[in-house]
Amino acid sequence: MTRNFPPHAFWQELHAPGAFDPDGSHEHFYPATLTDGRQIRLPIRPLADGKHALASLIVNQASFAVVEALADDLAEKLSPFAPDVVVGLPTLGLTLAAEVARKLGHGRYVPLGTSRKFWYDEALSVPLSSVTTPDQVKRLYVDPRMLPLLEGRRIVLVDDVISSGASICSGLQLLEAQGLSPVAIGTAMLQSDRWRTSPGLTSYLDCTRSCFSTPLLVKGEGGLWAKG
Repeated sequence: MTRNFPPHAFWQELHAPGAFDPDGSHEHFYPATLTDGRQIRLPIRPLADGKHALASLIVNQASFAVVEALADDLAEKLSPFAPDVVVGLPTLGLTLAAEVARKLGHGRYVPLGTSRKFWYDEALSVPLSSVTTPDQVKRLYVDPRMLPLLEGRRIVLVDDVISSGASICSGLQLLEAQGLSPVAIGTAMLQSDRWRTSPGLTSYLDCTRSCFSTPLLVKGEGGLWAKG
């Protein structure tokens, strides 16, 4: 528990249930626990105030085994909503959304994007920002050629992490502007409870599913981190 880990070592292994105590104190990583009890080590990222920190997940750096486990877990939780199509949020949400769609037996998924192709319609876009890139305000687009795949369908919107809720709200705003309301939201990690206070997510609290939740961590004695 005390040795340091190189950055590339995180998100690579699935550990046996009970391998680490999520309620204990942590130095370098927080153990996220899947529904079946298996655990994944997530690096701890201190916040600007130096007193709090969050567990981090970068799903496109994870091993294939970890991505598959997350997709299996999330697909099982989204299956009761009987989705017809999975919509993925860029950038990291696309990795998870594609795998979840495949696990649900779908032949494809619909990726949203931040790169404007020449045939895109600016009216089919909304501003996009996130906790990990607070200084970058991009635009989120839906390819107009994909709209027939969404109209009249049961949609689930998937992202890798929901933290403040800003990114997922942009996705909802974009879909709702086309008269589309997802039946559920899916994510690998709910990062603290801040997202629950986002006005744009009020009507989706009961249909949001995740593989696991991680708490806001507080610095304690010896510089170790623990649940607040």
